[in-house]
Amino acid sequence: MKDNRFVSADDIRSAFSAAMSAMYRNEVPAYGTLMALVTKVNAGTLAADPTQRKRLEETDQLERISQERHGAIRLGTPQELSMMRRVFAVMGMFPVGYYDLSTAGVPVHSTAFRPVGDAALKRNPFRVFTSLLRLDLIADEALRADAGAILDKRRIFTAVAVELTEKAEKQGGLDEADAERFVSEALETFRWHDRANVSPAMYHRLHDAHRLIADVVSFKGPHINHLTPRTLDIDAVQAQMPDYGIAPKAIVEGPPTRDCPILLRQTSFKALEEPVSFEAEDGSWQEGSHTARFGEIEQRGIALTPKGRALYDDLLNASRKIIRPAADGSNAVDYDKALSEAFRPFPDSWAGIRAEDLGYFAYSLTAKGKTAKAGSSEHLDDLIAEGLVQFDPIVYEDFLPVSAAGIFQSNLGDDAAQEFTASPNQQRFEQDLGTTVLNEFDHYQGIEEASIAECLTALAHAEAAE
Repeated sequence: MKDNRFVSADDIRSAFSAAMSAMYRNEVPAYGTLMALVTKVNAGTLAADPTQRKRLEETDQLERISQERHGAIRLGTPQELSMMRRVFAVMGMFPVGYYDLSTAGVPVHSTAFRPVGDAALKRNPFRVFTSLLRLDLIADEALRADAGAILDKRRIFTAVAVELTEKAEKQGGLDEADAERFVSEALETFRWHDRANVSPAMYHRLHDAHRLIADVVSFKGPHINHLTPRTLDIDAVQAQMPDYGIAPKAIVEGPPTRDCPILLRQTSFKALEEPVSFEAEDGSWQEGSHTARFGEIEQRGIALTPKGRALYDDLLNASRKIIRPAADGSNAVDYDKALSEAFRPFPDSWAGIRAEDLGYFAYSLTAKGKTAKAGSSEHLDDLIAEGLVQFDPIVYEDFLPVSAAGIFQSNLGDDAAQEFTASPNQQRFEQDLGTTVLNEFDHYQGIEEASIAECLTALAHAEAAE
């Protein structure tokens, strides 16, 4: 039973995401410009397509468009990851999925902390893609040891944030005053610090090994490196960014433009070069710079089944065997063409995706179904054919490792891509995390099955009442 003394996790998450957005707008003004552009594009898209607007309203997704966000952070130690899990749990955010980015030249593995229930997602869908640095992938043993020693000394959470997290765990929640303090204290972990933890020489050693390693190790905390609004037309945003004084990355990551969007498409503006001070060996502070923070945009499509995801991966790999996107964007047009051609075998209608069992759908009764006394069949396809049941795509709430790596690399610099031995280690990641991650396919399948059962139960009750 809900304890009315405590603020709901959904409300704490909403307050935190709002505070994070305000902080990031202040720290990175270009993010506010990006938000204005996305708002304009979304309004134009909905005005031009009343049918899409109607379905978003009917499925309670319209309000989510304006508040949709995700952020990303990079952690340095297992202890930081474990504590971050506990902090996010207070906000009703749980680890979903395991992502190995070493296959794409980035020495991290990751999960996404997010709400998982339908009601929680509708209340506020804020999620944070959270990566843990793989020190074991650093070939230089001396550098690996030095980086580990630096990370072991830092404390990224305030004492009050830890205290309130423990209090929430012990008593099952936080009251209004504590929840407000928790949001304020947790926010400090994600704040930008313009003074590095390392000397100029150490920064350059880390930077030469990989720019992401320098970003993780060199600072007091895991500054939020981007926030992401959701758009309904990412191609329009990509095209218009230069008009707003924003330089977009070379290509949109993910699948090609489609009538029926699948999975996730992402783009971003280039990371900012920001002034940073480094403490020299003589104790003086030397001015330098660091490039890490940027703004990202996402367009979300349908969650794919294992069969659909396998087809997506095969088609993406096929396109990249023909042409790989150049970091400087010199072959962007050719890459987009190859990508679109490669994806022709993937059905581009909801009915086609459903017929081939490539995506997950939420089923609901139509207006006719809600007034029907009974259905003539217990088979779902028959009920759809009779006009009693309809289906809507379940939005993909998670991430794509190749796309995430592409975003990381484009904002770490054109020469940031390096080779690492592909070494997924979900067991080790979950050991460091302190729990298992939720399997995204099981999760989406559960949502789909529950919606089908609800339809059949409603129609069965109608028949019984006849």
